[in-house]
Amino acid sequence: MKKLVLALTGTALLVAAAVTYTVSARHGAADAEPAAQLTLAPGRLLFRDTATGRVGAVPLGDPQAKRQLGDLKCDRFAVAKQTAACLAVKPGTLPAVTEVRVLDDHLAVRHTETLPGTPSRARVSPDGKRVYWTLFVTGDSYAQTGFSTRAGLYEADTGQLVKTIEELPVFVGGNRYFAADANYWGITFAPDGNRFYATLGSKGTTYLVEADYARYRGKTLRENVECPSLSPDGKRVAFKKKVADGVWRLAVLELGTLEETALAESRSVDDQALWQDDGTILYGLDNAVWAVPADGSGTPRKLVADAASPAVTG
Repeated sequence: MKKLVLALTGTALLVAAAVTYTVSARHGAADAEPAAQLTLAPGRLLFRDTATGRVGAVPLGDPQAKRQLGDLKCDRFAVAKQTAACLAVKPGTLPAVTEVRVLDDHLAVRHTETLPGTPSRARVSPDGKRVYWTLFVTGDSYAQTGFSTRAGLYEADTGQLVKTIEELPVFVGGNRYFAADANYWGITFAPDGNRFYATLGSKGTTYLVEADYARYRGKTLRENVECPSLSPDGKRVAFKKKVADGVWRLAVLELGTLEETALAESRSVDDQALWQDDGTILYGLDNAVWAVPADGSGTPRKLVADAASPAVTG
């Protein structure tokens, strides 16, 4: 079975942010209205409603419209094609346990895995065939903070599960990289379902890794890239760039030239950005979903308040 390592030495600040995201508002507000029958019909912006934890939806062309709330509760949510992913902490578990749910186009559960950890990231490959995630866990001896991560992969078309994707051979400067604290996170797949990108973190440095799923190997492209998100055209990566301890800025990298463009969002964003289309980046910040142009122009625009974990149906 193919495996890649995806663990993160995450700082206490990152861990605190993830835990806060997971538990905040989860039980804070009553579900005041009946559940809507949500689907993955085209032209929708779906998200996690932070007041209830339920998956919500608005028209992508009119994000200020009254939101519809389904009955599904998630801590992280993602969609692509006719597949959705829902990560939800199982109540009353300590250490934390997460249910990874693979959903169909009517958000009915197709498959569930129960795994140790707290939700950090969730994504679905552009072809809808792979669901992947990252969870914060405890117990790795090299993690001085006591936390690291596990990333897993479920192949929706074959039913194959890899609970922890480990042992991805990565080359740095042409040499195979070995380190006890080497960790990977923030996977993003290309439309072909084979090429993918991720972050490698080790010894205080992060790298953008480009990898081949079939050949099962990767190489680093440049430093200081976290949580990459590949554009629909497969030519650019949106990412968060560390500028100080606990402070990140959004940027876009041209993969052909490695030219970097800073985006117009001046606040610190600790999220894996999402491409709405080839010209617009979405992200969660300050209890809302925001949009900003991918070319560095314009200003951030709030799309939906009391929302996080945006997902767009095509």
